[in-house]
Amino acid sequence: PTTILEDATVPRAEFPVLIEKVKQAAKDNNLIFANFGHAGDGNLHPTCLTDERDTSEIDRAHKAFEFIFNEAIKLGGTITGEHGTGLTKKDFLENVAGIPGVEMMKKIKSVIDENNIFNPGKIFSNTPRCEGALPFNKNQIKPFSG
Repeated sequence: PTTILEDATVPRAEFPVLIEKVKQAAKDNNLIFANFGHAGDGNLHPTCLTDERDTSEIDRAHKAFEFIFNEAIKLGGTITGEHGTGLTKKDFLENVAGIPGVEMMKKIKSVIDENNIFNPGKIFSNTPRCEGALPFNKNQIKPFSG
């Protein structure tokens, strides 16, 4: 099994509504979802239980998360509470910040990263979002010392 864990944040009064939207996304896409989060700040962590080898199921999971993120925005929330935008949510950034907001983010990045060495070509590019699990190499694991 593969878990896809995301987060979306809405005003606290809308938290129960977002939970219902996650249930709807699961039902509409024939998926299994679990929910946990932080009700005190409206941060929900919808988690899809799936299998990355099943491309149809992964496509449905992406569709479900797209619905969840868009519903969070409609409820006055955002696509992330604490996990950041990252590659999996970069396609939704304009929905939250608008084109002027994204352009401002690009300008800020160019000021603090004038040589474009901080994750070049990641968030502000046309490359596909992150797909599948990252490769695991047990030889890269180093034990803690001291």
